[in-house]
Amino acid sequence: MTSATLGVFGYIGPIAVMTVGHAVFQTADNTAVMTDVRPDRRGVISGMLNLSRDLGLITGAFVMGAVFALASATTDVTTAAPEAVATGMRITFAVAALLIVLALAIAVGSRALSRHTSRG
Repeated sequence: MTSATLGVFGYIGPIAVMTVGHAVFQTADNTAVMTDVRPDRRGVISGMLNLSRDLGLITGAFVMGAVFALASATTDVTTAAPEAVATGMRITFAVAALLIVLALAIAVGSRALSRHTSRG
């Protein structure tokens, strides 16, 4: 593990990088959404953005934990065989990758559909 060989920096460094990346993405994403919203609806839409982000984080953590538990076929990860943990991680990351591909396909399809309907 990186944190074991690099000490505290090995733990804090990746968290800092992820935090900056998340902040940069969220700022641009929220700005893109809010620019098309009428001024009298911005409070509601801002609340919906926050709600959807929080629900996504909570649901994602729950679902990925459930996927890992099912894939590793163990009830106690501390006593699980290394092979079971590796299988659980492999399947969990595969599910996450599939969900990312699905989200990208939906985004690209939505963008193409909006371009098609705006032309015609």
